[in-house]
Amino acid sequence: MVPFNYLKVTNADEASAHFSKNSNAEFIAGGTNLIDLMKENVARPDTLIDINKIESIQSITELADGGLRLGALVKNADTAYNERVRKQYPLLSQAILAGASAQLRNMASNGGNLLQRTRCYYFYDTATPCNKRAPGTGCSAIGGYNRIHAVLGTSKDCIAVFPSDMCVALAALNARVNIHGLEGGRVIDFIDFHRLPGDTPNQDNNLKKGDLITSIDLPDESFDFHYSYLKLRDRSSYAFALVSVAAAFKLEDGLIRDARLALGGVAHKPWRNREAEDFMIGKEPNSMIFSQVASIILDEAAGFEHNTFKIELTRRAIIKNCLTAVNKERI
Repeated sequence: MVPFNYLKVTNADEASAHFSKNSNAEFIAGGTNLIDLMKENVARPDTLIDINKIESIQSITELADGGLRLGALVKNADTAYNERVRKQYPLLSQAILAGASAQLRNMASNGGNLLQRTRCYYFYDTATPCNKRAPGTGCSAIGGYNRIHAVLGTSKDCIAVFPSDMCVALAALNARVNIHGLEGGRVIDFIDFHRLPGDTPNQDNNLKKGDLITSIDLPDESFDFHYSYLKLRDRSSYAFALVSVAAAFKLEDGLIRDARLALGGVAHKPWRNREAEDFMIGKEPNSMIFSQVASIILDEAAGFEHNTFKIELTRRAIIKNCLTAVNKERI
């Protein structure tokens, strides 16, 4: 870890202003990922800007339209156990509680969750080439050990996956991200927040220099019954997903009236396929339909030497979790 300056700020304007004056600054809240990156010399900021004293982004509040605003500094655990979240957005609560460990969820912030970096082995190993860490050096994973890597949306420059569980649910729920930047505020639809690698895998998202996530908005849509989050991993806790599936449905007269489906562990961003969702509308929910949905989603999937198994695993996970969601019984 290299020496760095440390600054505290109390409002979003101050945070963005300090960031703009430092060419190699990072915002820090919980630090559950950033500190690891600094210890491994993957991240080497010369300035840390502590945003924990910004009071305006530390709460969960109801929106005028009935939706919910999640402050960027609210801890993951507090979000998962929030009464409104559990009642109106239980898919989100379930996804958060599937991630990391209780200790990390107690420390990690909502905004920081969106900014996690990949857990690709080669990204963390500074002795190996990695286009995400050092653009233009190559991707060691493509010809290396790539069991945990992507099968959708890959490029010749990167096959890393995005690790968040929370973000998979947020993608399915049509969340929006509120940003404060040097030019004021703006909103990004969640599905457009993260990027595919393309030829710039070092860019994980569409934030601009000095941008600060202030909150995440959830629309007034309640998928409070037919929902399920499935996370398949190598061990039952404190492990990242090989494949995860967030599924939520609205059923009427035995038919699907609305469908949301997002995947984790398979791409550089939470993966959502609107064609597959639209295909389900008006159909009876059953294994045959969900098998067809899986085929639509995985039509362009491509594995590498060690991760081809993920394609069939994803297919089965989609079918299983969709059936779990639609077959829930009220108690």
